[in-house]
Amino acid sequence: MPNQFRFSVLVLPNVPWPEFLRRCRQVEALGFDSIGLADHLVDWAGGKGPWFELWSQLAAIAQATTRIRLTTLVAQIPLRNPALLALQALTADHISGGRLDVGLGIGLEIDPSYRMMGIPNWSAKERVARFGEYVEIVHRLLSHEETSLQGRFYQVDGAALRPRPVQLPRPPIMIAAMGPVMLGHAARHADIWNSISFAKTFEAQIDETRRRIAAIDARCAAIGRDPASLRRSYLMFDPTSRSSGGRIRYYESEEMFAQMVEQVIALGIPEIALYYPMLDEQVPMFERIARHVLPALKTTHR
Repeated sequence: MPNQFRFSVLVLPNVPWPEFLRRCRQVEALGFDSIGLADHLVDWAGGKGPWFELWSQLAAIAQATTRIRLTTLVAQIPLRNPALLALQALTADHISGGRLDVGLGIGLEIDPSYRMMGIPNWSAKERVARFGEYVEIVHRLLSHEETSLQGRFYQVDGAALRPRPVQLPRPPIMIAAMGPVMLGHAARHADIWNSISFAKTFEAQIDETRRRIAAIDARCAAIGRDPASLRRSYLMFDPTSRSSGGRIRYYESEEMFAQMVEQVIALGIPEIALYYPMLDEQVPMFERIARHVLPALKTTHR
């Protein structure tokens, strides 16, 4: 898997369910490799439309598709106990017939979900401190017959999830990491490292991602891990989209898309995630890219 090129689409659940399901089926029909699914109580960016729960929608999409992988992009740790999340992941792995990637992240302090739910809104420092124990518990519960762990933040005592996952020894774990401590967690625990850059220009995003790659390679080397064993994934965020009414720059033309993606690939990143178009007028270009550009890129970089 480390060198296999994959293209994913983050499909936000901010439309009525029939349209959301249609989009997910469309992404599979267009030949994409994975669907990414977000995890919030509401649209944290302020949208007033629909929003659906992560694991419920994933189970339904698993039943409505046959081939495409399903990725939690990403499940945020403040919302669930790690043992419950491991059970949800195990269940989804079986429902999907072994098509699940378990993406984990610390979430955002600015997300209003915590206030709305009445749960603690941990500081970024505490989220990062909790993360290592959290992902270790998820890993052990999905990999081992029985797990006990007495940590600073989390405890499990003789926990046993049954049956074993479809994917053995467990579904792949993807960790979203940008800061130095989280990059260390990804180097130690992840099968896949996912990153995103919020820099104001694409050129600055590439530069920032290049620095993060150097940092995580150093983290891997420091613990004796071959950096090549850690698969890299990148979510292409357009910082100009909100100010331009939802228009995503990389859907302006096939040439623009290919030029931008080639720069990401040149960093050594074989898995690239895109946003589903925000504007209906960009859907035809999204479809042309899927049918013509992505197969060409995969052939070139095989």
